[in-house]
Amino acid sequence: MKKIVLIPVLLYFYSITFAQKVDSIYFNLYTDSLKKGTYNYINVIGKLSNGNFRPMDSTQLLFTASYGKFYGNSLWLPFEPTVEKVEVTVKARQNPSQILYRTIYIKKAADDAKLKTVDEIMAEPPKSKRRKH
Repeated sequence: MKKIVLIPVLLYFYSITFAQKVDSIYFNLYTDSLKKGTYNYINVIGKLSNGNFRPMDSTQLLFTASYGKFYGNSLWLPFEPTVEKVEVTVKARQNPSQILYRTIYIKKAADDAKLKTVDEIMAEPPKSKRRKH
């Protein structure tokens, strides 16, 4: 019976001892502007003490914005925003001194650009490749 209790306790202490700490956090945004009437994913990565990077989510970070509403890492903006930019703040839950600020503008142009069909793309002549000399 003592062995059954001892194993989870040892695993817990092992995970705490060898867990990587997040040294710093960074924005890794996919775009330079936010879209109206949709969810805008705000990507944040953490640099670990071993030098590796990993994506972080709302279980590790606290997201706030001057406009819109966060659902996890995604910022929802209404179809007709009353502002032209949003101030986004991200704070690490484990270390509140790790904090990021970013001003992100809301896209003004409409998303009605016509994309090429597969047939139109396939009909284009191939691009020539440059040769190295």
